[in-house]
Amino acid sequence: MAESTDLEQLMNSFKRFAIHGDTKATGKEMNGKNWAKLCKDCKIIDGKNVTGTDVDIVFTKVKAKTSRVITYEEFQRALEELAPKRFKGQSKEEALTSVYKLIEGKEPTNVGVTKVAKTAAVDRLTDTTKYTGSHKERFDESGKGRGKGGREELVEKTGYVGSYKNAGTYEEKTKAK
Repeated sequence: MAESTDLEQLMNSFKRFAIHGDTKATGKEMNGKNWAKLCKDCKIIDGKNVTGTDVDIVFTKVKAKTSRVITYEEFQRALEELAPKRFKGQSKEEALTSVYKLIEGKEPTNVGVTKVAKTAAVDRLTDTTKYTGSHKERFDESGKGRGKGGREELVEKTGYVGSYKNAGTYEEKTKAK
């Protein structure tokens, strides 16, 4: 029973890595980039016994000649190739079990992904309250853009000049007299 759950977890990890970074991937096949990522993230590549080159060579060896991806069965064959290299002192079966344990339940990590810069310079440049001239007209008081009204001079047919401050007050002045 424990053996089947281990293989189930291995299959789940295979699927997670197979679809990582590819919106069209089904999870049934894994490309070379994701295979290398799996080996790196799950610490199969240790830099001494197994290197990135070893991982690429094994990938090329197990895949079909014309194919650019490996299936789950080819993935297991690749692990069988790498296991004795990674765990030199163990038998083939023990080494394979150790490699499975490294992979089971793991999923791709997003290490080194670029974060949004939160520096004073960026804050200053994107603060709409400090804009002057024609750029100031593009935003309302809350900092939200006005759209087309902020970019183009929209003609209002009121009879007043565009930036006249007392527009619409003529009627009030004449009634007072």
